Amino acid sequence: MTRRGKLTLLLGLLAYAAAWLFGAQVLYPAAAGLVLAPLGARMWVRLAAGPISLTRRAGRGALLEGDDVWVSLEAKPASRVPPPGLSIRERLARLGNRRTSLRRDGRAYRGTYVLERVPRGRYVVEAAEIAIEDPFGLARAEVELPGSGSVVVYPRLVQLEGLFSESGVNAQDGRRMLLQRQAGFDLHSVREYERGESLRKVHWPTTARRGQLMVKELEDAPRDEIAVLLDADADAVAGGSFDAQVRAAGSILRTHAARGRRAVLTLNAAQVTSVRVSSLETDWEAAFEALAAAEPNGFRPVVELLARESPAARALELVVVTARLSPALGTKLVQRAHANHGVSIVWVDAPSFAARPTRVEPELLRLQAAGIPVAVVRAGDDLTATLSVSRAARSARA
Repeated sequence: MTRRGKLTLLLGLLAYAAAWLFGAQVLYPAAAGLVLAPLGARMWVRLAAGPISLTRRAGRGALLEGDDVWVSLEAKPASRVPPPGLSIRERLARLGNRRTSLRRDGRAYRGTYVLERVPRGRYVVEAAEIAIEDPFGLARAEVELPGSGSVVVYPRLVQLEGLFSESGVNAQDGRRMLLQRQAGFDLHSVREYERGESLRKVHWPTTARRGQLMVKELEDAPRDEIAVLLDADADAVAGGSFDAQVRAAGSILRTHAARGRRAVLTLNAAQVTSVRVSSLETDWEAAFEALAAAEPNGFRPVVELLARESPAARALELVVVTARLSPALGTKLVQRAHANHGVSIVWVDAPSFAARPTRVEPELLRLQAAGIPVAVVRAGDDLTATLSVSRAARSARA
């Protein structure tokens, strides 16, 4: 029972006492009504309070950053006694609390609310609670719902006809010759030599150590054609610079997926994750959601990830999207380029997103001198123009 209900009940009892003391018969009906109203409301609410299933729908299709998100709620009580009125309070991560009144529609109760201009991200519903209350606010019951579900707002990617990294002489309209692929076999183990096997398979260090012929046991380890490495360095973020990194990485990855190239998205965050993509029809959604949920919470340098055996380091081509370009990373990329491995870099000028003066990055000149394609993204730049191959380069190839 609410505070209003308790006061109404108390007023009814006082009215009944006054009617009895002063013999005012006219007060008895009013006193009875004031007493029965909160008691009846309490009984109604208690009978209606039971398990409630909640369905949440956020918009139609993919929700893109910067748009208004309409969230529709549908509650279906399990009790046979219809609730007098329902309202729901939700707590969404980073978006705060939302309270919505639900209207009755048959056996269900429905309502909507709007999240205005939502940034990119995955917003988990941390808590949800349904309140059952009579029309006069005399009685109230609360039913806690499990905090499940989320609202995913995806980055706004751009359509790229050609990539800035394809302006070299070795590109054929964004396609690589199959002869340029490397064999994907790795050493798995060694075993004893069997009669008739080729001596090319002999593992000579183990043979010398054991004093008998030992051969290499190889396993097929196919490499991804293209790796897009998104650096989520927490110390390199300024303003909306990381969102620009996500848009750039997602747009490049989507371009390769649309061409049917086998690709992998690697996120250098607090927890390094990799998502493989082969086409837009099959596994693109997983990568798109990973981009939506990406947070700038990384702490390890990109060069450490490239130094060990990782999907990004094993790929035939590598695209690094970062806002921090260290000399060690520059050296690693130059070494990769000299080894005839495809490499390109998208550098996001983070200070420009915080209205600070842009700086000259000496490592960019070093990479360009080594023949590595470089794209620079600053606040206010047209991402399509920055990441696409220039018209002059396309005309030269034609």
